[in-house]
Formats: sequence, C-alpha cells, structure tokens
Amino acid sequence: MTGNILIIDDEEQLRRLLSRLIGLEGFSVEEAGTLKTGLDILKRKEMDVILCDVKLPDGNGVDFIKEAKRSYPLIEIILLTAYGNIPDGVQAIKNGGFDYITKGNDNDRIIPLLYQALDKVNAQRKSAIKIKENGTYGFDNIIGNSVAIKESITLARKIAPTDATVLLLGETGTGKEVFANAIHSNSKRAAKPFIAINCSAITKDLLEGELFGHKAGAYTGAIKDKKGLIELADEGTLLLDEIGELSIDLQSKLLRVLENGEFIKLGDSRTTKVNVRIIAATNRDLVKSIAEGDFREDLFFRLNVFTIQLPALRQRMEDIPELANHFLLYFSAKENRQQLQISKVASELLKQHPWKGNIRELRNVLQRASILTETNEILPDHLPFEIQKQYESESNNLSLAVVEKNHIERVLGYTKGNKTKAAEYLGIGLTTLYRKIEEYHIPR
Repeated sequence: MTGNILIIDDEEQLRRLLSRLIGLEGFSVEEAGTLKTGLDILKRKEMDVILCDVKLPDGNGVDFIKEAKRSYPLIEIILLTAYGNIPDGVQAIKNGGFDYITKGNDNDRIIPLLYQALDKVNAQRKSAIKIKENGTYGFDNIIGNSVAIKESITLARKIAPTDATVLLLGETGTGKEVFANAIHSNSKRAAKPFIAINCSAITKDLLEGELFGHKAGAYTGAIKDKKGLIELADEGTLLLDEIGELSIDLQSKLLRVLENGEFIKLGDSRTTKVNVRIIAATNRDLVKSIAEGDFREDLFFRLNVFTIQLPALRQRMEDIPELANHFLLYFSAKENRQQLQISKVASELLKQHPWKGNIRELRNVLQRASILTETNEILPDHLPFEIQKQYESESNNLSLAVVEKNHIERVLGYTKGNKTKAAEYLGIGLTTLYRKIEEYHIPR
C-alpha cells in the first residue's frame, strides 16, 4: 500500500526519526515544523494522512483538525502528544481526528494506525466515486407507494428516455443516486457507463483532476495521462452529487461541457469533445447560493432544465413499513439467518421519528436493530433510545392508540390542517380520519 504522509511537529529530531521509519514502509513523507507550513504543503500536494503534534508554535493540533477537515474532508489526522489527557483526546475525535496517541508510549502503534487510516481514506474515495458499466437500478427498485414518491417516479419516468439534463433536489439520504441510476437505466444510454461522484467528498484540487483528467507532467506526481470522469462517461451518464459544493472555477468549466460538450484537461492545450448526459443533485438551496455568490446563475439555468424534488422520509411515512421490510430482508439474507420481522409497536415508533437522515438513517437504525435482536423479531428495545422515548405519553404508554394519535397529529400539522391531504398521506378515507379525530379528541 502506498500513501502520502505529512508529519507536523516542531521537534526536528523526532520528526526526522518518524520520517525515516514511515519512509521504510514505502510511504512518501513530507515534513513541517508549524501548522502554517503544513497547510502550505497541503495546498500544493495531495496528502492522505497527517501525523500532527498537539502543541505547536503557531497553534493547537486539536483545533487544526477542524480546519484541515473543512478543506480536505477525505484526509485522516492522527494526533501526537507528549502529555496525553482525556479531554484533548475526546475533543480530537469529536473534531474528526482518526486517533490520539502519546509520544514514546504508543510508538509501536504508529505504523499500524497509518495503515488503518489509509484503508479508511481509500474506502472513502471509492464511495465518493462509483463507476458502473451500465445501469443497475430500475424504477421498480424504488420502494414506496405514497403519493409523494409516486409523483417523483412519474416525473423521472417521463424524462428518462430523453437526453435532457436533470436536477434532483432533496435532503441527504432521500435516494438521489438511486433515482439518477434509474433514469440512466431507462434511457437510450443504458448500455453505456453510469458514473457518480460526490463533489463534497473530494477536495477542490483533486476534484478538478478527477472530473477533467490531466496530461502527464501537469503537476507533481502526474506521471502519465489520465482520463477524467467526464471523458469516462462519454455516451453515458454522469451524476454530480452535491453539485452545490462545486467551486466557482470548476462551475465555469462544467458550464462549457453543458453548452458545447467540450473541456480542456489539466496540462493540455487542446479541447476534448464528449457526449455525456449530466444529472446533478444537491441538498442545498441553489437560488440562495446564487444570491450569496457561491453558485453561477448561468450554470443553474443550464442544470435546471428538468427538476425533480425527492420527498423527505417524513413526507412519506406510510412507506416506512415497506422500506423496513425491504432492509430486513436484505440483512437476513446477508447474515444467512431466519427472515427478520418488525413488531407492530416498533413499526409504529419508526413512523413517528423525524428521520433527519431520511432513508439512509432508517437503514442504519434497522441494521443496528438486526444485530441487537437475538430472535427474528425487531422490538422497541432494539431501536435507538431517542426513537423509543420520543413519543411516549405522560404515563410512558407505548400503546398503538397513543402512537396512532401522535402520527395523525403530525400529519395534520404537516398539511396545515388540510384533512383531505392528510387522509391521502395516511392512506385512509376522509370519513375514517374524521372518526379518529373525534375518537382521540384531536383539536380541529
């Protein structure tokens, strides 16, 4: 395994010793005696892991983690300290540090930790860029029968056969990549590559090379020509997830691709022509970003040819039982165990949670529950505490009646008292809704 390691420590003797030890493992090592020098190195060279002292002449390593991770989200940072203390260690991990070790006492851990950190970096990069030879999802793979999700699917089916640019809007975890893949799978490009990249997970400098490619010698370490993702997606589809995080200068280069299907690789003087369909996705308010000067208005108009809003999970609560069964079926097969089921009370509790992380959060909750249960049934005790306690009544009552009442109140709140719409979301008749409002004494 190869990797680029940056050591930031003002003790020159220790820094040189660590550099030799790490270099013997085949890693490329850079050294810095201050945080400022370290940041300068990060600006000119891509790093994978940083070994950083806690106390430095121009700052604190614990605080430095936040600053470095903000600009270089995929990098991992291991803190070194002469005097370990628990509060610093806890704060380092909270700030996004990989580990916190004491000089001298933990020297034997450094090399194994570097390998572990590099494994994490490589895994994150793989998840940030996904290349598939063709479409793997159809619209039948999108689970749910709620009005909200069906409206989104209907729009996506209509636009799929065309070559129009699509803008998918929705919160994190609502399934934007699944929708993009389904659109590709139902287009005339289905037999060609589908490539997805998360623009927020890769640094600006690295992202430019990943998208547009480079010629040999374009920068230090570019020893051969490299095709970018735009070129690799030629005749296929490219999903630019979290496009709202794209820097202004990269936005202008992307605009050129959308306008005339051409771009210039790093270090090249000639244009490269491509025929690629762009699907963009974001959880940001791009109109607000335009007003704040963070997003180009002309690029927005080029992307906004056909917009599909994906509903948050709390807007399609009636789909939760079906989604839960789907995930439990998957976990059962993966672990080669008896088919997992979810109890009625646990299912109702899931329908009351706000799901800020949407479908992704639901999947994680059910994976955790499937690990905790010793039988084949998911019970309330297997759910996170905040879900168990959120809708308890004053007497700690978790009866179905209490859960149902709370759910109806939430839906009525969401529809601003529109009972026809609320009944539609709840999947019940309007007369049934009125009866339950009377039964549970819900204020009209």
